Amino acid sequence: MAVITGLAAAPAVHASPSATGALRWAPCDDPEKPGAECAILSVPVDWAHPDGPRLDLAVARRKATDPNARVGSMVFGPGGPGDSGVEMVVDRISRFSPEVRRRFDIVSFDPRGVGGSNPVTCSGDLLAERPSPELRSQADFDATLEYNRRLRADCRARTGPVFDHLDTAQTVRDLDALRAALGERKLTFHGSSYGTLLGAQYAETYPRRVRAMVLESVMDHSVPTTRDFLKAEAATAEDSFHEFVKWCDGAADCALHGRDVRAVWQGLLARAGRGELEDPAKPGTSLSSSDLVNKMAFRKFYAADYAGLATAIAGMDASRPLPASPTSVAPLPPATPVFCSDWHLPVRDYQEYASLVAMMNMTAPDLPYLLPIHMAAACLGAPTANPQHRLDSHGAPPILVSNALHDPATGYPWAVSVARQLGRSGVLLTYEGHGHGSVTSGPCMEGAVDGYLTDLAVPPRGTSCPAVPPSFRQGPGPARG
Repeated sequence: MAVITGLAAAPAVHASPSATGALRWAPCDDPEKPGAECAILSVPVDWAHPDGPRLDLAVARRKATDPNARVGSMVFGPGGPGDSGVEMVVDRISRFSPEVRRRFDIVSFDPRGVGGSNPVTCSGDLLAERPSPELRSQADFDATLEYNRRLRADCRARTGPVFDHLDTAQTVRDLDALRAALGERKLTFHGSSYGTLLGAQYAETYPRRVRAMVLESVMDHSVPTTRDFLKAEAATAEDSFHEFVKWCDGAADCALHGRDVRAVWQGLLARAGRGELEDPAKPGTSLSSSDLVNKMAFRKFYAADYAGLATAIAGMDASRPLPASPTSVAPLPPATPVFCSDWHLPVRDYQEYASLVAMMNMTAPDLPYLLPIHMAAACLGAPTANPQHRLDSHGAPPILVSNALHDPATGYPWAVSVARQLGRSGVLLTYEGHGHGSVTSGPCMEGAVDGYLTDLAVPPRGTSCPAVPPSFRQGPGPARG
């Protein structure tokens, strides 16, 4: 039976903790990426019982390139949930600006349940049996609840005690232990996407232990209901599709220029639904409508790669239809339990589920069965240890909240909301462009963020930075978390 873990590709870590709990650094096990050091940090599985079983967290760092100008350590909070912070430091250090790399030791870690930190481990065969989120009846709804129950039991048995302690409130305590182990009196932090949940809740828990904090592409953990969450996610994704169509209408180098982009796209969705659309990455196999939306379009929106998306759509539109065949739903990553631990998204029954799907399809008619409805289905019946609530970070210093106006995953209204919840501490920095991630999107954004992190120079409230031309490029956009 196949077994799948939370992030098997994370770089190996061989260093061990000292008896005093300080970090013992050693070169990471990747000779092709020299300069990164790895260590292990031992923390309680359950911070409510600090003398109970322990968990080893994988940690990595790259030292400041200019030791004479070093400010201290900056900890990066990875996204996902399920992204490896160790992998970011070892393989993707260019994600951070040259000035930040010059002035700070860049440190990150694999959050509990991910990569080298006791990864969530589940039966691959059982994951492959995941029901489609396209539920058609109460029987389908009940079958999904039962499947979720079986999967949680399997993952819990394979993963061990940490499976029931994966929520961000626990990771906040891990982050503070890392701050102390690094010898930092106060934390300098950069969280991206799901990592903003960690940063915001750290500021709420330890407001006077924050030196500087950047929250980039911001999750709003105060969204109260399942409907509110799904509608916000659908609206921001559809906004990116609308921006893509608008760009293509006006750009002569768009591969679909002069055509009805939405009609071409709907044709591909129909072919995918019949199992007739070939997967460009796997010739001879079909691409499901869900993967067309979530793996093809959504990934391109993340990097604001509208030219690349147009080229891919044009190529698929010109391809020969495959013989009609059933399509399967790709399994969600085992890190999904982290999301379920943080988000209480109850759905009473099939009737309410169908209503939520209809609402999402009305809000995002070009992007049916977006990933958030998959996540909601995967969390049906799951307990939530760290449910949504409004932030209370009284006493925290200025916190920089950075977001693109057209972010496909964490909409700009969420950033506005989080900045307001932070009160006097919240400083909103707006990138007037597109994509998921913004802090290195041009000299205006990079300068504002670098100045804040290095010298605590807070940008004036209401600061906006223009989109960097060309706004939409062929190939990957700025490095993102």
